[in-house]
Amino acid sequence: MLKTRMKRLATRTELDLQRLAAIEAAVAGLSDEDLLDFADIFIGGDPTPLHAMAEEQMRKRGISL
Repeated sequence: MLKTRMKRLATRTELDLQRLAAIEAAVAGLSDEDLLDFADIFIGGDPTPLHAMAEEQMRKRGISL
């Protein structure tokens, strides 16, 4: 039972990592204007991982809100 649970957890973790990589790639693939719109959505309120991804891309591109 423990081996099955560990295998299921490993599979779930791998799928989650793939999904996160796809989200990061999608944010990186946004045009500058779309990236600014995306960042603007998350600028208010508590910090989120999506806001952090947008800020990182904006910093790399040398753009700001």
